[in-house]
Amino acid sequence: MSVAFEPIVGRYLPFTFQGRTYRLYIEEAGQGIPLLCLHTAGSDTRQYRALMNDAQVTQRYRVIAFDLPWHGKSSPPAGWHHEEYKLTRDFYIEIIVAVARALELDRPVVMGCSIGGRVVLGLAADHADAFRAIIGLQSSASPSAYYDIAWLDHPGVDHSEAALGAVSGLMAPMSPDTERWETLWHYMQGGPGVFYGDLHFYTVDGDLHDRLRRIDTTRCPLYLLTGEYDYSCKPEYTLEVGKAVPGAKTTIMKGLGHFPMSENPALFRSFILPVLDEIARLD
Repeated sequence: MSVAFEPIVGRYLPFTFQGRTYRLYIEEAGQGIPLLCLHTAGSDTRQYRALMNDAQVTQRYRVIAFDLPWHGKSSPPAGWHHEEYKLTRDFYIEIIVAVARALELDRPVVMGCSIGGRVVLGLAADHADAFRAIIGLQSSASPSAYYDIAWLDHPGVDHSEAALGAVSGLMAPMSPDTERWETLWHYMQGGPGVFYGDLHFYTVDGDLHDRLRRIDTTRCPLYLLTGEYDYSCKPEYTLEVGKAVPGAKTTIMKGLGHFPMSENPALFRSFILPVLDEIARLD
């Protein structure tokens, strides 16, 4: 009897960046145009499992996702216990470029959600020639502190339960129960202070509004897709980005929330496949 493994392959990459050594966990499936996927704050690559298992996607795209340091299976660097983790704008932008270079990807498409949907705007502004196209899920350009995040790192608070409570309302009410709870489980497994540290980028140090004017969609096409059920990145925030960037293609996804690729993969598929089809035709 043959073993029916999923096509996803996971490996570790020894990776030196800005003078520190990391052990990055990377998953991939498929072949063709590289599609580099960025997870949300406090989570990891598992959010893209449905995309990696979609044969219609992987027959044309090599789908790749990596856990940021401190996330998922990517351990923090040596000495992490002497510092407070805080994700900053410049570190985030540059580590994505460095990972793409380390993997020797030829002008990959990059797709990010939430904090990933924010940071891809910086990639489009300052590294357009390195990427074939940019896809922003739940993209906003300016910090949006939709609640006081201080208690997420309070020693008297169970960080896993706090993370669950912080994100559970961001999903669409009609998203399937199994996928909703799997998305929440990923959050509950995050390391102490990691979600809080990521939200430093999202609410404090992640302003990219001033870079929107540098985005040239004739050099690197920009696609913005945002779920309608999201009060951290409201649809109007994404519409503002689309209006500010000539040539950006914006879609508000009905029936989806803040985690479209994991909370309701089947519905997300109906929105993302036409985008991937269009990008493939650009080649």
